[in-house]
Amino acid sequence: MRNLRKLAGTCQRLWLHFWMRLAGVRHCRRIATRFALLFGPVYYGRQQLAEMNRWGFISPKATLHGWVRLGSHVFIDDRVLLYQEDEGPVVLGDRVRVQSDVHVQTAQGGSVTIGADSRLQRGCQVEAFLAPIRIGSRVGLAPRCALYSFDHSFKPGAPYSVQPLQTKGGITIEDDVWLGHGAIVLSGVRIGKGAVVGAGSVVTRDVPAGAVVAGAPARVIKIPAALARARTAITSAGVSAAPFLSVCASSFLEVLLPLN
Repeated sequence: MRNLRKLAGTCQRLWLHFWMRLAGVRHCRRIATRFALLFGPVYYGRQQLAEMNRWGFISPKATLHGWVRLGSHVFIDDRVLLYQEDEGPVVLGDRVRVQSDVHVQTAQGGSVTIGADSRLQRGCQVEAFLAPIRIGSRVGLAPRCALYSFDHSFKPGAPYSVQPLQTKGGITIEDDVWLGHGAIVLSGVRIGKGAVVGAGSVVTRDVPAGAVVAGAPARVIKIPAALARARTAITSAGVSAAPFLSVCASSFLEVLLPLN
């Protein structure tokens, strides 16, 4: 029995390697991937298939439309939609993992760039209209996160369906950021390197590097150690907070104001 299991495992590996190698050939990708999946792993086990050729793994059930640029060993799961209109491309870096039911869309001059080794889990939505969305390297988006670089205007006397889109600017998520389940990031926001956004949060303003934020709207609940030490030193020295805050950078204000 043990020998039969070893033989079955060897046959499966040979099968997967053959068809995934063939999936790197331009006109054979979808059909070769279908054959690989006949005896291949399921669910998260599929991610290993992306390592078997530089083109990675693109599910036959995924839809890629327009100007979409993929790095090497990218994983794109079932029912993923990468949809590009107008000028702005959708760019995925090396080893990006996109789980099932993720929608990434650009239009009206927006663009989406996702850095190497970042992961978008099930059901995330990344909608870049009017302004770009830039996601750094090693960023993790938990299921159901949503990023919108636009909003609808609310001018009186006009129905919602004809209101023009508006934006406060693009969204930038720096390296090593983690967004918890269902977090929403709105236009004009920059999230600093290594920050953590709690589940269900609505981020409407910049987040300092290394900070932990939560709530709707999101507020800082934990600050980086260096900023905490600076604030403690100022308080212990008896320095008035108002003059100090007036000369601080905007990211520093985002840390201090919620704590006052």
